[in-house]
Amino acid sequence: MTDPIAERLTVGADDEAREIAVLRRAGDGPCVVWLGGFRSDMSGSKAVALDQWGAREGQAVLRFDYSGHGASGGRFEDGTIGRWLEEALAVIERYAGPAPVLVGSSMGGWIALLAARRMSAPPSGLVLIAPAVDFTEDLMWATFPEDVRGQILREGRWMRETDYAPEPYPITRELIEEGRRHLMLGGAIRTGAPVHILQGMEDRDVPWAHAMRLVERLAEDDVVVTLVKGGDHRLSRDEDIMRLLEAVDGVAPRA
Repeated sequence: MTDPIAERLTVGADDEAREIAVLRRAGDGPCVVWLGGFRSDMSGSKAVALDQWGAREGQAVLRFDYSGHGASGGRFEDGTIGRWLEEALAVIERYAGPAPVLVGSSMGGWIALLAARRMSAPPSGLVLIAPAVDFTEDLMWATFPEDVRGQILREGRWMRETDYAPEPYPITRELIEEGRRHLMLGGAIRTGAPVHILQGMEDRDVPWAHAMRLVERLAEDDVVVTLVKGGDHRLSRDEDIMRLLEAVDGVAPRA
């Protein structure tokens, strides 16, 4: 199996510029683009499995890290939904070719939906894993106690403990407030492409009811939902990854 091609793409101008790490596997189209989650990177098990699938099937696969994540430059605490969306669009435009398949995990699901409506032509399809649409508002701010909200407003950030890493990470005021410019669940969402959602029913980070709110807003698109009984937020067990690859395989050849 050959290695994917490593690229570096500079996004933003002057003091806003950051260097984005990209891994590009050549192959047939449509290119399958991996959009990772909040504080995850392109070396995770699902992203690697998708790349290996592309190698076996001769399918083009594209992965990258947002700024402040993985191998990319920049500080995590400077990140916002708009900044990470800008980077995703730049990578897609530069490397993905026409009508890619967007595969978004958690926050990447939100980024995928935002990117789909900003692309010059619709994607061939979307596969969304526990899509955390509007998470900064609905799954963070709305659930934070008053003392945490107050600290964010006064000090500009709050350090949040996590089960996924030994150290807490910052939730910034800018992340919350800038995220409000990109909220989607208040109205209809149109992608112009088929959508397959994979959602664990034991997901504590993005409850399955949140995914159902998204389905209601995707009224004009062809939507398939796979609810995984016993599945958690990561959906990274062997059987979960098989479901992911089957979902992508179901979208890419149709395109």
